[in-house]
Amino acid sequence: MFPYIALADEKPWQPGPYEGVELKILHKDEATGGVVVLRKFAAGRIIPAHTHPLANEWAWVLSGEWEEEGVVYAPGTLFHAPKGVKHGPHVAKSEVVSLTVFDGPLTVA
Repeated sequence: MFPYIALADEKPWQPGPYEGVELKILHKDEATGGVVVLRKFAAGRIIPAHTHPLANEWAWVLSGEWEEEGVVYAPGTLFHAPKGVKHGPHVAKSEVVSLTVFDGPLTVA
């Protein structure tokens, strides 16, 4: 048996760091502040260029279409943004859901 199991249907959606973005926290490491989250972006939402100063980010697109620098990405795309590296803007061409891991506190600058 796994020592930790999270059932997404039992976790609530909560507001994310930007309007039109919701987070479902599946796991939080209390020691590092790192989180594993489902992120949902409303269709048409534009996320401005930003950095995560305290965490590396890995995002796997589960559903929807995501545009970055004129290229549209579909489910099955993996993104990585190293800590402190500016990325974006991002455009949710449709509602986008991603499984995202931050290895430190989820902060944006």
